[in-house]
Amino acid sequence: MRSPFSPLYLLLFIFAIGLLLAVVQVGAVTIAFGRLGLSQTSAFLLLFASLFGSAINLPLFSIPASQPSTPPADPILRGLLRQMQQGFTGRTLIAINVGGGLIPIFFSLYLLRHNDLGLTQLLMGIGGVAFISHLASRPVPGLGIGMPILIAPVSAALLAILLAPEQSAPLAYISGTLGVLIGADLLRLRDIGNMGLPMAAIGGAGTFDGIFLTGLVAVLLA
Repeated sequence: MRSPFSPLYLLLFIFAIGLLLAVVQVGAVTIAFGRLGLSQTSAFLLLFASLFGSAINLPLFSIPASQPSTPPADPILRGLLRQMQQGFTGRTLIAINVGGGLIPIFFSLYLLRHNDLGLTQLLMGIGGVAFISHLASRPVPGLGIGMPILIAPVSAALLAILLAPEQSAPLAYISGTLGVLIGADLLRLRDIGNMGLPMAAIGGAGTFDGIFLTGLVAVLLA
């Protein structure tokens, strides 16, 4: 049966939906960075640097790896979430993604320098999110470490509001970013070594992801 929709109008509809989602996402990012004291120009520069940097993984070190004892994830799911699997080599290369890992870390250091946050507040915020992230994260066979996406930002926002109401936005970003990095990434290296992955990228889609988005969502909620 012939489709009632014209291919041209269908493509225009899909393009319009994609454009609307992009505008909403950019608007949310602009609001979040605005709460952190950045101008609109600086916010866009940081956003585009993060987008371009998401294609770059910088190698850090390698760890011994063993063949996973559980079957890999479903091929369809693996194709949606990460690149094609490489052969098992006996070691896993640990890298850091520039857009999803390195830039959020440096931006957290920038916020630390330009906001009056106490050491106790920082330690409790980062430590709390790290603890929750470690408990909520789980190894996903064939993919890496997975965690429900809203747990870390909601935790970071709540802790920031309780610990530093007047500085909740920067504390939420720092706690969310560094807390996930420590709790779901660094403290899960042993699990990564047991999964037979050729590479795990901190802040990169697939193995460690959500650091950049966690910080932004936490700021919007704080």
